[in-house]
Formats: sequence, structure tokens, C-alpha cells
Amino acid sequence: MKSFGTLSFGHYGPLGGGRSLSAGDSLLQAIDLAQGMDDLGVNGVYFRVHHFARQQASPMPLLAAIAAKTEHIEMGTGVIDMRYENPLHLAEEAAAVDLISDGRLALGVSRGSPETVVRGYEAFGYTGSDDPRGADIAREHFSLFLRAIEGEGLAERDATSPFGGGTGMQRIEPHSPGLRSRIWWGAGNRDSAEWAGRVGVNLMSSTLLTEDRGLPFDELQAQQIDAFRTAWREAGHAGEPRASVSRSVFPLVTAEDHLYFGGRQDSDGVGYIDGMRSTFGKTYAAEPDVLVEQLRDDAAVRTADTLMLTIPSQLGVEFNLRIVEQFAQHVAPALGWESTRVQAARA
Repeated sequence: MKSFGTLSFGHYGPLGGGRSLSAGDSLLQAIDLAQGMDDLGVNGVYFRVHHFARQQASPMPLLAAIAAKTEHIEMGTGVIDMRYENPLHLAEEAAAVDLISDGRLALGVSRGSPETVVRGYEAFGYTGSDDPRGADIAREHFSLFLRAIEGEGLAERDATSPFGGGTGMQRIEPHSPGLRSRIWWGAGNRDSAEWAGRVGVNLMSSTLLTEDRGLPFDELQAQQIDAFRTAWREAGHAGEPRASVSRSVFPLVTAEDHLYFGGRQDSDGVGYIDGMRSTFGKTYAAEPDVLVEQLRDDAAVRTADTLMLTIPSQLGVEFNLRIVEQFAQHVAPALGWESTRVQAARA
């Protein structure tokens, strides 16, 4: 494990006991949390994106705000649903955030996860899919998005324009060199992971896998990552790709930790999501020394370079910073992690 960060689902709404979290509260707390994590030397802060739900649905303003208020931390998504996106508009926004952050954007995209509505992307104007889940729309949008961030000319210049004119094809602006290497594809099965390797983007292994071969969740994920890396090498891409997994991990250090998360240790789950038989990972909640051994035994955590901790963002900035700080102090170093602050000081 070279790096770790948090993956926030960004839920807001009623919290029980007469308390409620507004959309504005959720966004402002996310910025505060990212600043605190940057101070701790944590590597990344990532956000789930869901439409028609009380969660972060438009991540670019949030990521831009975080970029402007932090120094080292990577910020990104896990994942943007490409069925809902205008590829060229997304390419412009992604380039802008990447430039503001000096190359700290880690943009995770994919076909998206199960929705709260039926074919919601059609309400956004993206119709004509031959796939019941719109995967063909997502792949088409993603292909055009990659061409745009690579700097390909996509619109013919107008030679008579009073604003510069010229001939040939014009790329979208702004353009951020290097952004292409910081794009991730969220994969829920081996075929999707292999496809990401062939295309040459990084891999975010999903929080659930749409396959069940009688293997533990971590072994399924490890096999998925291995297949991704093999496809990357066979396609002839340069360098080493990144691969991430997410886990619910709660170090039990204080009495409050035991109150909230004690007894939460569970096993992998199998069920049906989006009409497909799926496998879910388990929650880790234990004293730090026990967590170290459990995560060392997790095949996917061993093989991935990045671990994303799914956090209960509704519990507030202070509570979640304490979870992250305890993981950074008592667990992560034993797994090979080093603070970004330490790395910067050495450089």
C-alpha cells in the first residue's frame, strides 16, 4: 500500500433525533475534511457521484474548492457516471481543476452504479441506448472524453472568425498536459478491468463486484487487478498503472470507537444488484494491531497501491478526521505507507 485516502458517499438529509445535514453542510464539511487530511499528510480524498439522490452529484466545483485550499492531497471521484456527461464539457472542467491543483486530480469515471431512478441519464438528454443499463452510452462518452483531454482537434476552425480564425481542427480549452495519465476507470468485473488495461487508464476496483465465483471478495479483486495489469502490459502501455480498492476500516482506539463500530466485523456478502449477482466486501473494525494483520491478509489490499477508506461522512469533520488520523498513526505505516509531508520534506 503506497497511498491511502477516503472515499465519501456524501450523504445528507435527516440524521435522526431531529438533526439534519443539508447539501451545503455536506459540501462545506467535505472541504474542511480535505484540508484536515492534507495537514495529516494523507494522499487523497475521493467522492462518490450519484444523480437524483441526496449525495454529491456535481463534483467539479467541490474539487476546485479543495484544490484551491490544499497543497499536497490528491482529489478525485469514485466514480462519475459517464452516461450523464457531456464529454467535452467534462473535459474542459477536468482540465481546469487539474490546472488549479497543479496536477492533483484523480478522475474516476465509469458506467455508474445502480440508481434511485429508472434510466435517469435519459432525463439528462442522453437517449438511444441499446443496453438496458446504458453501458454503450458510457463507453461512447468516455471515448470522446479521452480524445478531448489528449488534445485532439475536435472542431473545425472558422477562417472568417473575428476571434482568431485559422484553419485545421481546434482542441478544447483549457488543456492540461498529463491529465490523461490521471484518469481512472471504475470496474465491477474482470472484463471491465481488462478493458481499462487495454485502453490505458488506471483502475478503481468497485466496492462491489458483479460476479461470484465462489471466491472471497478480496481474492476476486486481486484477480481483477492482476488481469488489469496483464492487459496493460500486453497493450504496450508505458509505465506502471495505479490500482485502488476501497474498504470500511475502523481502528478501535477509544471508548467512542468501540461504541460506534465495536462488533461491526462481518464477512463478505453476496446478493443481486442491478439484476446481477454481486459480491460485497466486509467491514474491518478492530484494535490497530489486529487491523494490521487483517489488512496484510487481504489479497486485494496487498496488490493494490492505493487504499480508499469509506467513511461515515454524516458524523462530521472532527469524527472522521479522528478515524483517518488513527489509521495514519497506528495502521498505515505498518502497511508501507509514508506521509506526503514526509515525502515533501525529503524532496
